[in-house]
Amino acid sequence: MRIVIQRVLSASCSVEGNPVSHIGIGLLVFVGVENTDTEKDIETAARKISGIRIFRGDNGKMTLSVGDIGGSIMLISNFTLCADCSHGRRPEFISAAKADKAEDYYEKLYIALSRSVPTVKGVFGGDMRISAENFGPVTVYLDTARL
Repeated sequence: MRIVIQRVLSASCSVEGNPVSHIGIGLLVFVGVENTDTEKDIETAARKISGIRIFRGDNGKMTLSVGDIGGSIMLISNFTLCADCSHGRRPEFISAAKADKAEDYYEKLYIALSRSVPTVKGVFGGDMRISAENFGPVTVYLDTARL
């Protein structure tokens, strides 16, 4: 799984002008499922996302997780994170999982995250509009194949 995590003060998702989800302070998480991902990647991703310490503690350093601050997570499916841009100017998506596997893993990741942190999601495969008020900004990239 390829994952981009943004620390936000707030984030919202809408489809065709209709609100789908919203969070206050927390993490906006974009996830792309690759065809080589396994069930182990889901648990690895959930553990890393919910536990990543990118919020400042009393000492001014990033020592707190989203759960520590009482924040939430917004999970958004984004197969374009699986893009291969090494050839030419048009991205290839050969490593992206097929829609049925990607949706299954996305839903399982949502469930796994929801066990420890309040989590909302977008619409899998939807033409979503995402708004975010970045906090920092702090943006972190994770690849479960490297964890």
